[in-house]
Formats: sequence, structure tokens, C-alpha cells
Amino acid sequence: MGSITSYLTTPMLDRVQDPSDLRRMQDDELLQLADELRAETLSIVAETGGHLGSSLGVIELTVAIHAVFDTPRDKLIWDVSHQCYPHKVLTGRRQMMRSLRRKGGPSGFTRRKESVHDAFGAAHSSTSISAGLGFAVARELGADVGDVVCVIGDGAMSAGMAFEALNNAGALGQRLFVILNDNAMSISPPSGALSFHLDRLAAPVRAGAADRPEISLFEQFGFAYHGPVDGHDLTGLLQTLRQLRAKGEGPVLLHAVTRKGAGYQPAEQASDKYHGVSRFDIASGVQEKLLAKAPSYTKVFATALVAEAEIDPRIVAITAAMAAGTGVDIFGRVFPERAFDVGIAEQHAVTFAAGLAASGMKPFCAIYSTFLQRAYDQIVHDVALQSLPVRFAIDRAGLVGADGPTHAGAFDVGYLANLPGFTVMAASDEAELVHMVATAAAHDAGPIAFRYPRGEGTGAALPARGTVLPIGKGRVIETGSHVALLSFGTRLAPCLEARRALAMRGISATVADARFAKPLDTHLIEELFATHRLVVTVEEGASGGFGALVLHHLAGRGLLDGRCAIRNMTLPDSFIAQGSQEEMYDAAGLSARHIEQVVVEALPWESKMAIRPVSQAPSKRRQPSPLMRPENR
Repeated sequence: MGSITSYLTTPMLDRVQDPSDLRRMQDDELLQLADELRAETLSIVAETGGHLGSSLGVIELTVAIHAVFDTPRDKLIWDVSHQCYPHKVLTGRRQMMRSLRRKGGPSGFTRRKESVHDAFGAAHSSTSISAGLGFAVARELGADVGDVVCVIGDGAMSAGMAFEALNNAGALGQRLFVILNDNAMSISPPSGALSFHLDRLAAPVRAGAADRPEISLFEQFGFAYHGPVDGHDLTGLLQTLRQLRAKGEGPVLLHAVTRKGAGYQPAEQASDKYHGVSRFDIASGVQEKLLAKAPSYTKVFATALVAEAEIDPRIVAITAAMAAGTGVDIFGRVFPERAFDVGIAEQHAVTFAAGLAASGMKPFCAIYSTFLQRAYDQIVHDVALQSLPVRFAIDRAGLVGADGPTHAGAFDVGYLANLPGFTVMAASDEAELVHMVATAAAHDAGPIAFRYPRGEGTGAALPARGTVLPIGKGRVIETGSHVALLSFGTRLAPCLEARRALAMRGISATVADARFAKPLDTHLIEELFATHRLVVTVEEGASGGFGALVLHHLAGRGLLDGRCAIRNMTLPDSFIAQGSQEEMYDAAGLSARHIEQVVVEALPWESKMAIRPVSQAPSKRRQPSPLMRPENR
């Protein structure tokens, strides 16, 4: 492994337009190519930000696989695929990589639409072996598929789905290559018995010995196990892969021991901090940090949870391999005996929380919205059906920016609010989040969820401890007379911005914060409907969520029969490509200007010219009640 800084020119890499070019190189040229590829990958991520440590850790594996196997006929599947940057460089996308994870640029994950060399799209963990087995079985049934190679690591082997696939693959006996990229890390430090088993298997390689200590778990699944081998010894990898491809029959697992961040000292010394990075200086390793205007929602949640836990010893926190991402690491530093990282195992996390709740504890299950989808059966069967008071802290709600559609939190409101007995909240700012943590801590009448976005807050003043909110009650922020903007979540700020723009047009708008999707504040909704010409619901989720629940209530009450107009603003029926969060919300049609546009287009032209309050028009509608007075913010 050469010095990264020594490769200012890249003669070998310049020869690569397609993976087939690697198969025309001599092994010594491939060695130089690997060093150049490591330097190129480092240079790209230093400029764009992204997943650095995992990509640097698979440089030799990537070169060896493409030098031995023949993609796209051979199918290469990267589990999670956040380590795919070197693969993208070698598969015709080198020039595009300087716009990685930006609007119009390559995704940070594999995408079938992006390249024929991306056999299967990914971003959630532990799916590669299942997908690979599908390709292998299709080949036996006549599909034009060559060999199938699945690369899995970064903790993904700890998830149940990977074991389900190993079990099925071992039973079917199809020719399938699984490469275990064992870097002894995921995002947070690994946990669980499997990681200890892999440590024992890898110990000889890490110690520089060659003995295998025991029969591996994978052999008991029916795989031919090879290794462990040094995942940074390119010469050895080439020899091993060539032999396995020539002689392999049935399912084969190659155990490669790697180092996260290999070849770049700052990343090797702090692999957790260099898993995902912002732009950084290569020489010093210092990452670019924008001056934060306010603390992040994640930090606000963690701080609020610590405050509640200091008073109530029954509060515990659970995360699924995302301790730093969810703020559970902050909680764990204060209450180590009450913080649990269960690994990449969302299904287990939810039912584990259900067992804790059934025992009188107060579990807070902190999971990204996009990953909570993986545990839906457990949410329904183990939590909701038994009316157990599990608290769900749903981070990364809405659109998330550079990680794109695979990590968007679009669907949780729809799939939680239709469950009997569930309470569903959304924070409109960080102060509201503090109150919702307190509300969840006090709530024992069934499961409760509160959602909040990625990124920093609005700068709202934070209370030392939250106030318990009345369940199912929203609040009016600003009072108007023509139009009501009813927000659920952090689209409240664009609603207030749209209100100011509408005022310039002579349109007076009420802005309300729903707080709850379930139970709805039906009194507030009916008041808004009775005293305005138009009600617009605005949310950061897919259709079938908050707005649909409002419509369902109004229809059931007969309030849609020729009365106030209503419009729902949701995420569109499409997956929004990556960009900044602001760019993504603009593409989704949920910015302030889009809210203004919906109002202007919905109101009749006559009313735009001379609008008068509904309460002054000849009507049997009710006058505004005290409910419509703005609440202190």
C-alpha cells in the first residue's frame, strides 16, 4: 500500500474507462492502480463529503473483484453500498464523482438507473445475500446471469435478514460468492455475539498468524468457508478469487479482514468519526464545520431525554447501530446502564422495547424514520396490538439531503397513525421537541411517536425541561381571516413565510401548528374550517398521512359538502433525488413559494380582488372562538 500523497498523477487509473480494462492489466499494474484509486477516492470525498472510511477500506477488494469477475454479466452487489465510491470510479463514473451526493450528481449508493454495473440498488443494510441468491436462482432458471458476488460488512452481517439469506442459500446450494468485509466496525462500535465470533476468526490475521481457531458459523450454514485473509493484500486476494472462481461450487464465503479508513491515518485512528464526513483538508484531516445557528434536533432530543431520565429511573434508550446518529450516545454517557445499542436489528429493537414496556420501564426507541420501516410487523403485533407504551423517537423525518431517497423519512405518519391506540406527534421546532419528549415520558396509555428532522433547529429558546402537552391539541400561531395554513411538523416556518407573502397580496392567513396527527385536534380543525374560505394542510410526508386524516374526519362529519375549500400539500408520489434539504423540498413543491402558490390558485379571482373575512359574510357559520387566538410561541 503506497503513500496516498505520492499519487499526484494517476497513469494506471487514467487507463480505466470500464472494468474490463482491469482484466488487461498485469498484477503489478493493479497494485499501482489500487494506490492511485485510494488517492482518488480520498481526493473526491475531501471535496464532496460522504462515506470515507468504508470506501478506503475496500480499495483492494474492489480492484480484485473487478480484475477477476466480469461485470455487468457477473453481478456485483454491495451491501448498504456506502462503500461503493471506488467501484463507481472504476465503472465509468470517475468524472462525475466530483458532484457526488449533490443535485444532479451520482448517488452515494448503488443505483440500477445510474449504471449497468450497479446490479442492485441499496442503502439499507443486510440485503445483498438475499438479492444475490435471487440472481443465482434466476441463472439456474435460464436468465442471462454469470457469477454473483455479494460484498457484506460494516456490521451488516449482524442483522437477521443476512442470516435468513445464509440459511436459504446454504439449503439451495447454488453457486454464489459472498465476501465478508470484516473491518470490526459498523457506524457505531459493533455489538453482539456475532462480532465476538468474527473477532475470534479474524484474530490470526490481525496477529499476523495463519492458523484458524475454530470451525466457522458459516460452514454450519452450508457455505464453503475460506479465510480469514488479509483484505489489503491485493496479490493474495487476486490469487484467492481466481482460485475460487475457477473451482467454486455451491455457496462460498470469503472472509476478508480489512481496516476501515485503510491508508489514511486520521481515518484509521478515528474510524467512527470518519465513517461519514463533511468536506475536509487531506493534510490535517480537519473537517469543514459550518457555524451552527442552533443545536441539531438530534442533540436537543438527547439532552431532553437525559433531563427526563434524571427524574425518572424507568426511562431507557434503545438504538439499532446508530448511537451517534440518534443521540443515544449522549444519553449513554450519562446513563450507560440504561442505553442499549442492539446492532443493525430494528425488528429486535422494537420487540425488546415492548418487553421493557411490559415490565414497567419507559423505553425510548430512537430510530431513523427510514429504518423504522424495517420493524413494522413488530410495531403492529408486539406494540400496538398489546397497547404497550413504547416511545418512538423518529429521527430524520422528512427529506434528509445528500443521502437522498433511500434515507428519506416519508412514510411513518401514514403507517403509524392508522394503528389503533397510537399517538403520533411532529415537532415544529426544537422547543416543541423538548415538550414532546416530556409528553412521551409521561404517556402510559399506549404507544406514542414523535418525529423530527435532520439538521439544526430554528433557534427557538429551549426550556430546561419540557412541559407535558395535552394529547390531541394543536395551537394557533398567527390569526387571519381568509385562509388557514395547518402545518404538521417543521413546515411551520415556510407556512409563516408564506403568510407574510400572502399579506402583500391582501390575503389574511391563519397559521396553526397541528402537533398531533393522531388523535387529531378535531375542535381546532372544525374551527379553521368554519371561519376561513380555504384550509391548506402542509406536511413533510407522503400522501395518506396527516392531510388524509384531516379529510377523513371532515368527510365523516359532513363538512366537505359545499363548504370551505381544502387543499393537501404532501410529498409527491415519487422519490426525490438527492440535493440539499432546501433543494429537495423545493423539488417536492413544499417551499414557502409553493404554499403561497397553492393558496392563490385555490382562491376564486373575485375573492383575491376584494376578500372579506368569512365571519363578516352572510352565513350561518360560527364566529371565531377563543380557540383561534394565537398561542404564545
